[in-house]
Amino acid sequence: MPWKETTTMEQKVEFICLWNTGKYTITELCRSFGISRPTAYRLIHGYEKHGIEGLLEKTRAPRNHPNKTRKEIEDRIVKLKGEYKLWGAKKLHTLLYNHFAASEIPTILTVHNILLRNGLVCPQKRCRRVKPVYPIFDPKDCNEVWSADYKGKFLMGNKKYCHPLTIADSKSRYLFAAKAHYHERFEPVKQEFTKVFRKYGLPKQIHTDNGAPFGCVAAIQRFTKLSYWFIELGILPVFSDPAHPEQNGRHERMHRDLKAACAQPAAQELRSQQRKLNHFVKEYNNIRPHEALEMETPAKVHEYSTRKFPDKIKQYDYPAHMEPWYVTKNGAIRWKSYYWVYISRALSGKHIAMEELGQGIWKVYYRDVFLGYFDEKRIKMKNKSVRLSTNLV
Repeated sequence: MPWKETTTMEQKVEFICLWNTGKYTITELCRSFGISRPTAYRLIHGYEKHGIEGLLEKTRAPRNHPNKTRKEIEDRIVKLKGEYKLWGAKKLHTLLYNHFAASEIPTILTVHNILLRNGLVCPQKRCRRVKPVYPIFDPKDCNEVWSADYKGKFLMGNKKYCHPLTIADSKSRYLFAAKAHYHERFEPVKQEFTKVFRKYGLPKQIHTDNGAPFGCVAAIQRFTKLSYWFIELGILPVFSDPAHPEQNGRHERMHRDLKAACAQPAAQELRSQQRKLNHFVKEYNNIRPHEALEMETPAKVHEYSTRKFPDKIKQYDYPAHMEPWYVTKNGAIRWKSYYWVYISRALSGKHIAMEELGQGIWKVYYRDVFLGYFDEKRIKMKNKSVRLSTNLV
């Protein structure tokens, strides 16, 4: 039979019970329980004054501490955490400067401990670090590179899928739009980009993944109808490598916050879902501090583009040494009456231009953007249409 384990409190109660019998002296009880006489007298005094509660161990912490955080500051921290449930101590610490003097604000670690003490900290799973994949799009100025993407679809309360289109500046993290769509199609994307371009101006480049309607891995240079519209506006489309979303990591990180704020849970239908997205955009741009911006908000860092959206796209004049060709409805050009060179159906009805490099090899452009090469010898050998190639081999 195992020995019975007793707690310190049980031993104190047993000591008092034996002392109350009057059969044992203080010396005998101290020897039996292995305690000193001052300890024994302290237990007896506490019992006589407060009863059993007098045997409880009292805290040795000081009643007052000169560096203790004021209660109103602690209450403000807890209140801010209630308003911004997904934010951590660093971001909440920055917001405290809006309410208190800098000398009164505790450190980030103290803010974290206050949240922990109130049960407001959720442990996070440590993410495995991966090696960066190049190219990394890291612009030095605002409006140098914008990023756009469709955040993964999610089901709304009406059992229909919402596809949020997001457009942001890669330098300032300023989120221009988060538009809820039922489908991922060219026309609604073009309409939303037009609104953003009219308000904020034009960037130099737009970085996207390879999904429709932004890119197509099977097309020449991965360009789509939307890509050629960007080119007409003087914007160069750039793409992440297939299956490498980490190349646009800052945009994907924003999508994680958007999903947590707007899709868990989702709204009942598209209109109410758009209101949630609008609220997220306002909070993300104007309230939420960003570590990459030295805890500033995107609205404070972002600058409007000096390149204005044109009311009408101007006709492009190719250089004199280049031959313009018309792209037919099937996306090809007719070469020497009965041969065909396939370009892209996205360019149907537009003009491209070709520059001869010699030995029957031609370099193909749309406006000032290079598309690819083609070798006229291959046409004559195969006696059929050929596609452009991005290399000469």
